Amino acid sequence: MKIKNIRCRELTGTLDFEGEFWEDRLCRPIDIYPMHREEGVHWLPKTEEGKYQIRLVFLEVETDDGIVGLSGPISRSLAHTILSEFKSLLIGANPLAVELLWDKLYRLSVHGRKGSTMMAISAVDCALWDIRGKALNVPVYVLLGGPTRERIPAYASMLGFSVEPERAAARARAYADKGYQAQKWFFRAGPAEGYAGIERNVALVKAVREAVGPNYDLMFDCWMSWDLRYARQMAECIAEYQPRWIEEPVLPDKAEICAQIRQNVPFPVSNGEHEYTRWGFHYLLDLGAQDILQPDVFWAGGITEMVKIATLASAYDVAVIPHGHSTYATAHLIASSPPNLCPIQEYLIKWNTMHDFFFTHKPEPVNGYIELPQQPGIGWEIDEGLVEEEIIIS
Repeated sequence: MKIKNIRCRELTGTLDFEGEFWEDRLCRPIDIYPMHREEGVHWLPKTEEGKYQIRLVFLEVETDDGIVGLSGPISRSLAHTILSEFKSLLIGANPLAVELLWDKLYRLSVHGRKGSTMMAISAVDCALWDIRGKALNVPVYVLLGGPTRERIPAYASMLGFSVEPERAAARARAYADKGYQAQKWFFRAGPAEGYAGIERNVALVKAVREAVGPNYDLMFDCWMSWDLRYARQMAECIAEYQPRWIEEPVLPDKAEICAQIRQNVPFPVSNGEHEYTRWGFHYLLDLGAQDILQPDVFWAGGITEMVKIATLASAYDVAVIPHGHSTYATAHLIASSPPNLCPIQEYLIKWNTMHDFFFTHKPEPVNGYIELPQQPGIGWEIDEGLVEEEIIIS
């Protein structure tokens, strides 16, 4: 078997949704500047009332015996990287040799060890694993040594929901009633907003805790926007509400500061969503910069590299709860890992509504659990009936 062709498809469709799809956004590192702090949400264009335009790019890797490996969604820029920098290396190669191809792509891209180039490698790697599963007619988690369980508990990641206390409390109750094991909420205020911002953040924590009661896990994402002093201030204010963890309190290049925060707050700290490869995570583990690692399958190096990252974490007795960019790909990694290593899966409610829009089988949790994919490969399949327009990127 050889790789015959590589293409990227940009698909456009329409999502029906009454009201405002994105109600609020998270705090960002750039919000230290007032002009950016005042910016709203621009993630999803509304075409008319109740209708939103979905435009996503998917990678297809075709073999000479007709198997097509699917991966995505990815950005247009990643598609151009794959087609301009990787295609010539991949054409004619054995798609089942994932270790060989990963190592070649990595060595070819020495200036892309982190960031967008590694994200492009991740997308290619996931497409190759999709081919492997389809070629052997089994789900990918079987090839990885699983399953270790029949279904995966999920937590509801509430990015994009309003953080106004009353509305957040109502949503927290509603998603607890749906059976989700836990929830993660996203702080809107950062250090630049001073004590008023602290009060807003604390009001959110208090509201959702009171909504779901004491025996329910709540996590809070700082999205790289804090610093050591602010983390200490916030910890004093929210410790009584018993967060399961706070997430990514500082920029990824401040791993030492994250380790200090972990030593200074009375609850766990998660980290690593914006880190890459086994080498980046080895550094974090050596520093003791987190209690939980959160690599993303589509960013950190693909399934091939995520297996190595999870193995490293197990040697340090650190849990791996991957970032939820891709429900499907993440489920295969978790389903092939011991439950104590990968205990739960993130499900980004709004983000995955967009990213999974074109899939025939939507991997949405049922009663708080993600059912394991049964299709050969990763389980991705495009519902062509949802495609209103298509552009082939070359």
